[in-house]
Amino acid sequence: DGRAPHEDPHMAAWRAAYTAFGSKPSRTRNSAEALARRALADGGLPRINLLVDLYNAISVAHLIPVGGEDIDRVTGTMRLVRATGDEPFHTAAGGESAVEHPDAGEVVWRDDEGVTCRRWNWRQGVRTRLTEESVNAVFLLESLAPMTGTELDAASTELAERLEKLSPGARITVRPAL
Repeated sequence: DGRAPHEDPHMAAWRAAYTAFGSKPSRTRNSAEALARRALADGGLPRINLLVDLYNAISVAHLIPVGGEDIDRVTGTMRLVRATGDEPFHTAAGGESAVEHPDAGEVVWRDDEGVTCRRWNWRQGVRTRLTEESVNAVFLLESLAPMTGTELDAASTELAERLEKLSPGARITVRPAL
């Protein structure tokens, strides 16, 4: 609607959440704001692979953070927690594999092996990311007020419909917003 992504009320809520756990939202933006800014600056979204490109498009279209995880690479249970700072986060730096550690108190998604996504929904790790070989996936669509559950459900439904077109016959389960 002509506004910069950070001016959207939902993105403002994410910026406040990032500030509350000690991140600087102008430096580490949530994934939806970062993608929207990149799309506006570059004239489109980056191409990764079909699954990632699809959920990135939903993220920008609805201005909501969306993540995808290869559940065959997840160890134990996924959970959103505050990090101790000791957890491993597998990433890449300069094209090489690297292990980082989140800041103590940082909000992270993690499983029993370590961090899968830093700063809530800022940066996904390489260990559980979706690739061309992924068969089983989970998609996390996240919102904060003022976004409503109905708006989040609409984005989830759109993602499910597009996944069905991408992979006819795939078993897709959508859970309504809490």
